[in-house]
Amino acid sequence: MAAGAASGGSASADTYAQSRGWLLLPAWAVLCLFVLAPVCMMLIYSFLTKEFRGGVIWEFSFAAYDQFFCDRGLFGDEPCAIEWTYVTIFWRSIWQAGLATLLSLIIGFPTAYFIATRPEKQRPLWVFLITIPYWVNLLIRTVSMKFLLRDQGPLNDFLLGIGLIDSPLGMVNTNFAVQLGLFYSYLPFMVLPIYAAVERYNFALSEAAADLYASKMTTLRRVLLPAVKPGVIAGCILVFVPSLGSFLAPDLLGGAKNFMIGSLIEEQFKGNAGNWPFGAAASMILLTMVLIILLIFARQQSKAVKGVS
Repeated sequence: MAAGAASGGSASADTYAQSRGWLLLPAWAVLCLFVLAPVCMMLIYSFLTKEFRGGVIWEFSFAAYDQFFCDRGLFGDEPCAIEWTYVTIFWRSIWQAGLATLLSLIIGFPTAYFIATRPEKQRPLWVFLITIPYWVNLLIRTVSMKFLLRDQGPLNDFLLGIGLIDSPLGMVNTNFAVQLGLFYSYLPFMVLPIYAAVERYNFALSEAAADLYASKMTTLRRVLLPAVKPGVIAGCILVFVPSLGSFLAPDLLGGAKNFMIGSLIEEQFKGNAGNWPFGAAASMILLTMVLIILLIFARQQSKAVKGVS
């Protein structure tokens, strides 16, 4: 009887193993249709020729990448020199996204730790409160932020009212406003993965470190942080990547002086530029940067798993 049951269980497991590939078909279909196909289209478009009124001419060309990387002068007949305009935009985007990630980490880590150390019944309520901003569309939240920061907005009125400043602070169309917009938009992406990691953390390890006379800072640096490192890395990736390609916060809060990669790409497809191949080329370069970041993340995760095993 037992042997029969065992053979029956083995046959059931084999059946599930054989059908596992079929179960993944819907997911593969969605990925191919909505992820791989658009990426392939962007890759093809990046090698086509610009049509004057927008769109493309189906003639193979490297002109978009040449325009991105090379400055050939006003008439386009000079030797290739580095196109610093786009390098500056990419560098500004990386800097803004990195700063937003760092700020989110500084605020998000203590927040996640606080939530994870609450009584078990209270934690869902705190997670619920963290996700409340996502009930409102990102565009509305960004416009609301602009209203809050404007010269005659509530924040300047409050600072003037308490006598901290004598005249309104010009906060809109500054790097500060862009930073605040990115931080506000993506902070929950930092809190939630760190919270999940801290919740699984064995706090007996911290108690053991304290019994061995380790200071709180030493326990944090050498016990807690290594244990929750995957959650921290995941949070940094989830904030940095969307911040890098964001265009709402730079457009609405940063003005023309704070152009970022997302704004540059949007301008090529929707604005007056109408250069689809160039926008596609910029998208592919941005995608390459993101893939490099994800590969570094995957390598860090692999090292962490090997360290644990």
